[in-house]
Amino acid sequence: MLTERQKNILRLIIQEYTNTGTPVGSKKLMEDGIKSSSATIRNDMKTLEEYGLLLKTHSSSGRIPSMSGYRYYVDHLLSPAEIGQEELELIRQSFGKEFHEINDIIEQSAEILSDLTSYTAFSLGPEVKERKLTGFRIVPLNERQIIAIIVTDKGNVESQVFAVPASVSSQDLEKMTQIINDKLVGQPLLTVYHRLRTEIPMILHRYFQTPDGMMKLFDAMLGHAFEEKVFVSGRMNVLDFGMKQDLDQVKSVYSFMQNTDALTHLLSVGDQTDTPIAIRIGTEIGNDLLENMSMITATYEVTGHGKGTIALLGPTSMPYSKIFGLVDVFRHELASKLGAYYRFLDE
Repeated sequence: MLTERQKNILRLIIQEYTNTGTPVGSKKLMEDGIKSSSATIRNDMKTLEEYGLLLKTHSSSGRIPSMSGYRYYVDHLLSPAEIGQEELELIRQSFGKEFHEINDIIEQSAEILSDLTSYTAFSLGPEVKERKLTGFRIVPLNERQIIAIIVTDKGNVESQVFAVPASVSSQDLEKMTQIINDKLVGQPLLTVYHRLRTEIPMILHRYFQTPDGMMKLFDAMLGHAFEEKVFVSGRMNVLDFGMKQDLDQVKSVYSFMQNTDALTHLLSVGDQTDTPIAIRIGTEIGNDLLENMSMITATYEVTGHGKGTIALLGPTSMPYSKIFGLVDVFRHELASKLGAYYRFLDE
């Protein structure tokens, strides 16, 4: 159980270390308002060190926060800062441009967050469970390449170039498009997913000499419609967050930042709390590459369209109070922008 003075000492050390990156001594704490003698403050610092909340560096008599110290601060001492009008206007102006689909807004949100903080930002749109497949078409590029265009009712358009197997003719592609429009368009994505594994294979066996090849093409074309797309901005900012700068680790981090499944899992772990905003520090993030960092994850809800997630990855010495306040405001602004866009689609 910490005394009020010890709590204030820990809070001031974390705030000072966040601002300067240098160990904090008793003299600085006296200047910052701790009304006790230097000896008393040093005793309290020693106690906090024994509790595992502070670390003593070799280079000076000052102290720096430990991971446990940050955790205690976030759990017991954190008071979210109020975001200034200037930053709020900047966020609203960034969302004020014209968007052509939902994913444009989700992608822009990651860019805004990263620009505001110089951290790595992640953005995951509202859940796909209620989406319907509303359009599908194939556009030939040449004899062996096509573009498949998929549209859902929530304003998402996916297009991808595919190489067509030599065994698949243009008539096969026409038949494939007809099957998708007859059997799948207008259905919820979960129904589409289910039919791709039950009804569609039987239909393909009826119409095609090489049904296995056509099934692979079906899966390739429609499979990415079910993926949760994580937008990332400021990927390589992580190199500034106290990482060891060896080439192997840089390669590993770069690879990790390109892996959609790994990023989706990273964000989903932070979504397993009862609070809309969660802060994970060091090993709590659950990835060895990020053990010297902190991650703040926030959910937002768009009425009638599910929940989405935004997150920031930064140094353990991030200004938690300011970042918490910023993320809280940002999630509401993003939900508001998405809600307005969905209403526009329904008009």
